[in-house]
Amino acid sequence: MFWIHGGAFTGGTGADPTFDGGNMASRGDVVMVTINYRLSTLGFLALDDGKTNGNFGIADIITALEWVNEHISSFGGDPDRITIFGQSAGAAAVRALLGSPKAIGKYAGAIQMSNLAGLGYATTYSLYDTIPQEVATVAEPIMQSVNCTEGDVLACLKTVDGNTLVNLPTVARFVVVDGTFVTHDELILDGTAPVANIHHMMGFMRDDGAAFISNPTTSNLMLAVEEAGLPGAIATSPLFPMPNISTNALDNVFNVTARGATDGLFRCLDQATAVSAIQHNLFKSMWFYEFNRSYQTPGFDPNAPRCDAPVDAAHPNGDPDKEYYNGELFYVFGNLPSDLPLRDDKDLPFMQMQLDTWTSFARTFNPNPEPAFLDVRGYTASAKQLSAQEEWVAVTKSNINTKPLRQLEWPSFMTEFKEQSQCSFLNFSLNSFG
Repeated sequence: MFWIHGGAFTGGTGADPTFDGGNMASRGDVVMVTINYRLSTLGFLALDDGKTNGNFGIADIITALEWVNEHISSFGGDPDRITIFGQSAGAAAVRALLGSPKAIGKYAGAIQMSNLAGLGYATTYSLYDTIPQEVATVAEPIMQSVNCTEGDVLACLKTVDGNTLVNLPTVARFVVVDGTFVTHDELILDGTAPVANIHHMMGFMRDDGAAFISNPTTSNLMLAVEEAGLPGAIATSPLFPMPNISTNALDNVFNVTARGATDGLFRCLDQATAVSAIQHNLFKSMWFYEFNRSYQTPGFDPNAPRCDAPVDAAHPNGDPDKEYYNGELFYVFGNLPSDLPLRDDKDLPFMQMQLDTWTSFARTFNPNPEPAFLDVRGYTASAKQLSAQEEWVAVTKSNINTKPLRQLEWPSFMTEFKEQSQCSFLNFSLNSFG
């Protein structure tokens, strides 16, 4: 399993203990590889000099992938069963690799966790600028900031301290169409361009968009929607009604904007990705999920306390069964720190089950763990839950309009693609990619 960390292509590190692969390796019987890659201006700056074409971070990832193909067998790994996976910007990197001629053929499985695509900020992760566009919007402000506008710009930039370059008001963080590593302005899903023919799994958090908007400062829904960078039409559409779940008007407003942001930045085009991939027979298999239970990592707690599990007398550490936004990484990697509590009697078995699910996909390209694998290792909680809940079914042409989505909670179950009317309203229907 080849992990690509997130962080907006400007931050993050493979050394983050949240991503430590020890529990995945020991419990899931997989070989874990966690990489670093160049970030920010050092990793993504493109110039119009014909040689500085950007995507150095993507090139680093592919170089690491080539090394794994050549050497992973020395560590007990199988080069024919490499699964690349990443979250947020890491998922965007996976998406870029799915269509990259330099990466295709170097992995057999892929998992995109919370891939951004759609409105505003999310656009930059799945729709790629040309180099001239990147130069105009990113490189020129950088050059002006460090007075490197004349002569050999690259030579001038090399004299600037790296810490200065990555802390300027404008930094490079966009994948671009460079003609080598990235050859199209988006992942082409209508069958007219090469896409890796691999096993694919993807999904998002139920309220992923809540992390990408600010707490509202007004109870006026129209102003709050615009403040969140969302289309104003959301405020007047009956498809996005104001809930009445709190006596605090700002909480109710936040729920509308979080819903719109989740649909517009994650859900709609991720669901559309799955549909087009299946309609055009691009992947060997496609599995789609939505996390409806989560545990926030302390280092990233946007819009607290609205995004935290609600605290009450019976749940002093938060009630994970209530409606809220949080993260999935502790569950997937099985790395809940010892100083954080188990909030109820489901947290630990759910964590075990998700780790078993992700590593099952890596071993067999099927997220349903093999019962014999669980039984022989004494993973009784996962084995019991696996037998009690319905099987996770891959997305197919025959179930696209019925129940193609796995809702990950306790117990997990199959359900329909959600918010389809809302997605169509935002011009992101299930057929957005053809």
